[in-house]
Amino acid sequence: MAYRVFELVKRFPRQAVAAVDGMSFEIGEGEIFGLLGDNGAGKTTLVRQLTGLTRPTSGTVELFGHDVVTDPGFVSTVVGYMPQSGAALNRLTVGEALYFAGHLRGLSTRDARRERDDLVDLWHLGPSRNRVAALLSGGQRRLLQLAVAMAGRAPVLILDEPTNDLDPVNRKHVWDVLRDWNKRLGTTIVLVTHDAVEAEKAIQRVGIVQKGRFTALGTPAELKAGIALKLKVELSFPPDLPPSLPVGVVPQEKDSGTWHLVLDRREAAELLAVLDLGRVSDIRLTSTTLEDLYLHYAS
Repeated sequence: MAYRVFELVKRFPRQAVAAVDGMSFEIGEGEIFGLLGDNGAGKTTLVRQLTGLTRPTSGTVELFGHDVVTDPGFVSTVVGYMPQSGAALNRLTVGEALYFAGHLRGLSTRDARRERDDLVDLWHLGPSRNRVAALLSGGQRRLLQLAVAMAGRAPVLILDEPTNDLDPVNRKHVWDVLRDWNKRLGTTIVLVTHDAVEAEKAIQRVGIVQKGRFTALGTPAELKAGIALKLKVELSFPPDLPPSLPVGVVPQEKDSGTWHLVLDRREAAELLAVLDLGRVSDIRLTSTTLEDLYLHYAS
């Protein structure tokens, strides 16, 4: 195991509800583990405890057998952490931030320079290499934060909302790079996100966090088993001429002229059998996704 977490609790002063409320779980070495949850669910507090930056109220966090509270020096040598904010880099240029990150994680001067160049190329930061981080766009800062977390090739990466502020092309590149590092280097990756659609592209196991606790924990396939027989149906039709539906089937209106339905396979078959196709401009049937899983357990 990379991480073993037991009965972890974090209570902040003057807050009645614990930010992390008795979590116990493990993360395997070489695993891509996702944390899904709404804003304020406790995800960031949890990962700050995994990195040793926030001290638990009670409970323990072990990283490769080392207690992160009593052995913080060990954590800094094996974890690359990307927080939501990159303010700590603001006074450094892109090149300086990457060089110092690698050097502080144990690389020689020569190797730190070589890796700096590799990371600049990997994250397409060449045009910004000599710019101060504070002057970069939001997306460029995000890519720099990712590169800094990866400097020194730490065996564990903890990434808090890694694709925020990124355009679709760069978001895809992030997932491609993370999957490649996990496969080639065996890097253990912990991803924090509230975007279930994106997370499904990379994660191998997921924990859904609500109010400081896991609502669900397992592989997407395991967690989907309870709703796997459901189908999503989207119907589009002229707004002034909605189709008739079987008795008991209640749609959710997405937009004027568009309905969403979640049905079991029998209900979907009955719907298609009675639907007047002349009054429907488009029908889409899809199986359940990680986003549906997240919404199912969150509610």
